[in-house]
Amino acid sequence: MMLMCGRLRRLFRQLTLQTSLLLLFIFCMVSVLISAYFLYGVKRELEPAGVGGVGVPEEGTADWEDPRATPSPPSARVLPARTAKPADMSRTDPVVLVFVESLYSQLGQDIVAILESGRFRYQTEIAPGKGDMPTLTDKNRGRFTLVIYENILKYVNLDAWNRELLDKYCVEYGVGIIGFFKANENSLQSAQLKGFPLFLHSNLGLRDCSVNPKSPLLLITKAREVEHGPLPGDDWTVFQSNHTTYEPVLLARGRSTEASGAPGLLHAAVVQDLGLHDGIQRVLFGNNLNFWLHKLVLVDAVSFLTGKRLSLALERYILVDIDDIFVGKEGTRMKVSDVKALLETQNELRTHVPNFTFNLGFSGKFFHAGTDEEDLGDDLLLSYSKEFWWFPHMWSHMQPHLFHNQSVLAEQMLLNRKFAEISIFMTHLSNYGNDRLGLYTFKNLVKFIQMWTNLKLQTLPPVQLAQRYFQIFPEERDPIWQFDEPHLFHQTSEDTDTFFRSHPTAVWRSFVILGTTALYLFLGMHPDLTSNYPSKETFEEIQFFNGRNYHKGIDWYMEYFPLPSNTSSDFYFEKSANYFDSEVAARRAAALLPKAKIITILINPADRAYSWYQHQRAHDDPVAQKYTFHDVITAGRDMPIKLRVLQSRSLVPGLYATHLQRWLTHYHPSQILVLDGQMLRTEPALVMDKIQKFLGLTNTLNYHKILAFDPKKGFWCQLLDGGKTKCLGKSKGRRYPDMDVDSRIFLREYYHEHNIELSKLLYKMGQPLPSWLREELLHSR
Repeated sequence: MMLMCGRLRRLFRQLTLQTSLLLLFIFCMVSVLISAYFLYGVKRELEPAGVGGVGVPEEGTADWEDPRATPSPPSARVLPARTAKPADMSRTDPVVLVFVESLYSQLGQDIVAILESGRFRYQTEIAPGKGDMPTLTDKNRGRFTLVIYENILKYVNLDAWNRELLDKYCVEYGVGIIGFFKANENSLQSAQLKGFPLFLHSNLGLRDCSVNPKSPLLLITKAREVEHGPLPGDDWTVFQSNHTTYEPVLLARGRSTEASGAPGLLHAAVVQDLGLHDGIQRVLFGNNLNFWLHKLVLVDAVSFLTGKRLSLALERYILVDIDDIFVGKEGTRMKVSDVKALLETQNELRTHVPNFTFNLGFSGKFFHAGTDEEDLGDDLLLSYSKEFWWFPHMWSHMQPHLFHNQSVLAEQMLLNRKFAEISIFMTHLSNYGNDRLGLYTFKNLVKFIQMWTNLKLQTLPPVQLAQRYFQIFPEERDPIWQFDEPHLFHQTSEDTDTFFRSHPTAVWRSFVILGTTALYLFLGMHPDLTSNYPSKETFEEIQFFNGRNYHKGIDWYMEYFPLPSNTSSDFYFEKSANYFDSEVAARRAAALLPKAKIITILINPADRAYSWYQHQRAHDDPVAQKYTFHDVITAGRDMPIKLRVLQSRSLVPGLYATHLQRWLTHYHPSQILVLDGQMLRTEPALVMDKIQKFLGLTNTLNYHKILAFDPKKGFWCQLLDGGKTKCLGKSKGRRYPDMDVDSRIFLREYYHEHNIELSKLLYKMGQPLPSWLREELLHSR
């Protein structure tokens, strides 16, 4: 042995440098070939022989004897199992973070529509690249309870930093992920999902979809039914794995085996990741939401991954209104046979929906206004009056708001009351006579719901149903006004200005100010801008979208503006102080003015807080008089409630990122302009130039010539003829003592994370940082 080793050493010493390099090259080539063999072998095993099949035939005598996803080849990497951490709902806000490809992508809009139908709160973000993951926590509390990716590959291909950040958040807070994989012409036919023991097979045609009854995901969706026929599209992706973490939810067969008559293999089209691989639970869809069953499963996935926190009860209420019972034209009204069919259908539906009753709406003037056969149908319908619920329209079917005389309106209602001592029957009458499409629709709808869902349909009379609705959705007790014609408004707070404007298709345009009185004055100097009329209670402010005035309605609001025919102005605007940080103003404004533009002016939040405190002292607020500013902002939870209220009103409006994100939820970033409040104080003409450009004013005003700095007042004023100035009143521009150092340090720390989040929002919006924000970020390094 020793002799052999000695000979080998002598042999290696005799090798030339060229020979050594040659051997090294041969060794490397052999390594590459071996690696290629195993990689190629795995891929070949993922593409089995046969016509379009992916997987193996199911075993047993029934499809669901072993409903697991198709197993992957033995060579697939299987990592040690981990246990998913249960979701701790108390540590996260009930908000869904939705990553979309763009704000206009169809799948993204479909996802949002489903969330909105359940009244679930959400925040949409463009799927991040490097360095722009939204802030996930706020003082050790998670900001989101669920994450949804429109394109799961955007999650899989995240850069290492953001991927680790998101995964750690999901594990720590028990947050699940829902993702969609939509194949295209560039998708590989078979590939492993990077970082997961899961294989994808794409661009397939599928048929005969069924639901796995053993799936723990199911809530609304009912299993053991098969949706026969082809699934929409030829771009389906199915999932394959032998890891115990994956459980199929929906399965289907390959469409290519249909012609042969063979049953074909079952493929997992939707798969649930139980979190045993990496501690994160996921649900993955192999296509978009065009397939109706995917929508049901998505609702169940949201419920399951949030521990039913974002979930509605299985008890659902249904009420069918049949409108205009007597108003239809001759030939479209109900005959005797139609009325009998209506009652028969109602009795049939009652076997599925206890006490189901059609709700009929009527206008008495048109009773017996059809053919002889239809008049007999009217008579029979009234003979069955106690079998239905009824509600009245106007006697002559006019709209109530067209009556300007209250006595005439009352007379019309009394005529209906005298016509029938009942509240009469909504869909429309023509759907229940002749072809009876309405009856067909509702009978099949109820059968469909019972076949595919676990929903329990119930009904209540209209008034009780309305009461039940507001018990389920108490936040909807407040009305949301909507307006058909475009309007524009601008709102303003002490240090934030927001403008709204309509599209130029309107005959006249308007906007609202959220900001300083100085800006209100500067805008009023423009000949094409007209402000609202003053209010006796709130002076120049209307305070419509954020307070009790909202319930006074649109007509009340519009009374504060002149009629378009009475002015030559192109724009109208109003100033109201607290819209920006209001929790309801953005939603209300967006409902009324969805195409509005918004301009926000921000100052240093620490200065804003101090200014508000001094404002309250100047107005003899006893709490502000009693406590120092430092006492107010550092008050603990055990302090008097009035002190805590002043603290909140001083600090909360300065959480700019939170408020701006709320507006971004309802308005596109291109509709929002953020301006530097410090620049408004030092260079107002430049700010006004930017505003005029943003509003698209064709007649621009040179504010450099009409604004002048007043050294006595300490701020800019309107320059009049003769060199005189017109400034704000004595209450504006007060000079306060400088803020104490301890309070400045406290507030810099208090707003630190929020200022960072604000900088991220502005970066994503493509807008420059205000000078004070740049200084704060530099100071905190």
